[in-house]
Amino acid sequence: MFKRFLPLLLATLITLPALSGCGYNQIQENEEAVFAAWADVEATYQRRADLIPNLVEVVKAYAAHEKETLQAITEARAKVGQINLSAKDLADPNAIQNFQAAQGELSGALSRLLVVAENYPDLKANQNFLDLQHQLEGTENRINVARQRFNETVQVFNTSIRTFPNSLTNNWLLKLDRKEPFKAEAGAAVAPKVQF
Repeated sequence: MFKRFLPLLLATLITLPALSGCGYNQIQENEEAVFAAWADVEATYQRRADLIPNLVEVVKAYAAHEKETLQAITEARAKVGQINLSAKDLADPNAIQNFQAAQGELSGALSRLLVVAENYPDLKANQNFLDLQHQLEGTENRINVARQRFNETVQVFNTSIRTFPNSLTNNWLLKLDRKEPFKAEAGAAVAPKVQF
């Protein structure tokens, strides 16, 4: 009885090391790495899609705030320039009241500007634009890094299914196709435009 199972036992013992070196598990790991790397590429694109509009709105809102403050100063200054109070008008209560109101508007607008500048010296619109520029640059760099990592994992996977002995395992068992690396689209050399 033992002699009958001996050839089967020997065949199993001989093929077990060969099966462990066939690359089946490695090919599976490499394919999963490709999927994970692609998910990272998608995540960086999503980050850009989520981040950029919010950054643009913050910059626009702060620029609008500064614009409103400066516009209020300009208008108040224009009103002050339109009101001429001569020495003979000092007896007219309405003329003095108009003069004081115009000066009060200008003082209020200037005090708002000073409060903004004192309390938030680093939150001026030009700084926000610089921050937006840095965020855009950083986001594009992250996308580029994710693409490169994806292409590297695709190369590892494609190599693993095309080299011996993994190629035999892939052809007989898995039948996985090569993965396509990331390729830039036509016109991708043009940077995305941000409009205000």
